[in-house]
Amino acid sequence: MLFMIIERFRNGNPGPVYERFETRGRMIPEGVEYINSVVTDDLQTCYQVMKCDDRQLLDIWISNWDDLVDFEVIKVMTSREAHKIVMEPK
Repeated sequence: MLFMIIERFRNGNPGPVYERFETRGRMIPEGVEYINSVVTDDLQTCYQVMKCDDRQLLDIWISNWDDLVDFEVIKVMTSREAHKIVMEPK
């Protein structure tokens, strides 16, 4: 399963997140795969795509960061997967 993770930096400050990342890494549990991320040009919000089969593993990862970031988690699919669903004969 793919998940879009929307991270809003607390107090609009990404500094503490990057500092922790530098010292402790991404801190994702085994079974969660980081795919990619982008950050808005105002440095307020990060969008990450993560892959895992167990949504609870994401909660473990989130617990490592939720003192610095407000999270929104959305289950997503690839465009190819969406196309297949939409175009399947009914």
